[in-house]
Amino acid sequence: MRKQPSDWHCSGPVGVGATPVVLTAMGFTGTGIAAASIAAKMMSAAAIANGGGVAAGSMVAALQSVGVVGLSTSTNIILGTVGAAAALLI
Repeated sequence: MRKQPSDWHCSGPVGVGATPVVLTAMGFTGTGIAAASIAAKMMSAAAIANGGGVAAGSMVAALQSVGVVGLSTSTNIILGTVGAAAALLI
């Protein structure tokens, strides 16, 4: 059964709004990576794999950047569009 537009029209904004909440819950905060968090474990693993430092442009670095400054307008639009399209397909 195909979903009606009324079933999925809020999926994009929900995905965009949930991103900062999820990142903060993982430990990517505005003041840095929270101690004893999932983000701290990810950072540790990335540093060990990279010989002692987290590489610029890595997933951990990108998530920390989003945690500090938030998402750009273009990223919000992309996430909203992809979220709405994914919800339509599910």
